[in-house]
Amino acid sequence: MSSLLGQIKEALVVFAGLKTPPALIGGLALASHGVVRATRDVDFLVDADDADRLHDILLGLGYRCVHRSPDAANYLRGEDGFDVLYAHRPTARRLLSEAEERQTGFGRLRVIGAEGLIAFKLQGYANDPTRVRDLDDLRALFKANAGQLDMDEVERYFALFDREDLLEALKDGR
Repeated sequence: MSSLLGQIKEALVVFAGLKTPPALIGGLALASHGVVRATRDVDFLVDADDADRLHDILLGLGYRCVHRSPDAANYLRGEDGFDVLYAHRPTARRLLSEAEERQTGFGRLRVIGAEGLIAFKLQGYANDPTRVRDLDDLRALFKANAGQLDMDEVERYFALFDREDLLEALKDGR
């Protein structure tokens, strides 16, 4: 069994004890939206109200917390990475509540919608423009989901980060 598959199976058991079911985000969520790329960690959007409980559970499973803030946490266990974004702002809470259960290569999981994934990738890139992988993921998401995205929602995210010029470039395939 692959390390990622084992982590996902373990996560599903852990999530049963949380108030709100988390949603897959990050590199693994891309596949549910037509983009396949390699990744070495598991990323989830988790309700902020579940942060302390999840932290304690992950420590109990042998993970080491390498970073924790009100917005995010990163855990390691050997080579296994487990990253969490906490939904505490209204938009993130809405995206978490709207996540749909989908059949993935790892079984049935709640997965953030394409527009929400674009928002999180955009936020990562806006916070750190050296994160070119996020920019590549944005390009791939636009290409794979052309004509299917709620562009009003996407435009709001780009306006929020003052990146309308990047949106125009992505729409043009640049």
